[in-house]
Amino acid sequence: MIDIHTHILPGLDDGAADWNDTLNMARAAVSEGITTIIATPHHANGTYMNTAQDVAEHTHTINEKLIAAGVPVTIRTGQEIRVHDDLLDAWSRNELLPLAGSNYVLIEMPASRIPKSMIELIHELTILRLKPIIAHPERNAEVVQHPQRLAELIEAGAYAQVTSHSLLGGFGKRIEQSAWSLLKAGHIHIVSSDAHHIVRRGFRLREAYDAIERRMGEQWVQYFQFNAEAVLNGSIFMNQSPVARSSSDFIWRLTSFFQKK
Repeated sequence: MIDIHTHILPGLDDGAADWNDTLNMARAAVSEGITTIIATPHHANGTYMNTAQDVAEHTHTINEKLIAAGVPVTIRTGQEIRVHDDLLDAWSRNELLPLAGSNYVLIEMPASRIPKSMIELIHELTILRLKPIIAHPERNAEVVQHPQRLAELIEAGAYAQVTSHSLLGGFGKRIEQSAWSLLKAGHIHIVSSDAHHIVRRGFRLREAYDAIERRMGEQWVQYFQFNAEAVLNGSIFMNQSPVARSSSDFIWRLTSFFQKK
């Protein structure tokens, strides 16, 4: 499995506090079957500033330590970039990172609302040939109240990532309902953990996939795993979910994908 949204780098934000936390998280990830983790420390959220160079240096160091510790997981670079006025200029200054060197970028909206400039930002990012993935929209109050507004962002060119804990009730019943509703409507493209700590907020990615399989079928799990792989490869998402695709075309593409694994 691939996890594209985590806070595993030590001492950079509200995730892993030190190397021991990082090591414990990495071992927990391996126990779930996760082979690749994209580190996405908070950036420009009003509390943390983690520039591209700092993240790259920390990621390199942690990968060396994990190899020495015999933990078979690879960390890739990324950021969870809060929407802010300087975002496009920060990209031009090389302060921002895509996910795992791809053209996908992880974008975080404020918890309370969708910024008025969001559609314009998505448009500008696509002009730069970047593909914005909106982090945990199911936890955005405006999306919870008006889910069609997430659909409008997707129509503008964005993708959406749901958090494993949201699907499993870790943020309360209302957010759990929002997460499943968005998923069933086809508005979610990828599932990730947003892991911060093995106790406070672990990965639970395998558990989330198992819940999806029970409630919606194996084809949905394969769909989300296909898209996670696409982030690493910088390739195209299977942009239509199983609910929107003809079964024959969907099964053919998934079969072709997994035969290459």
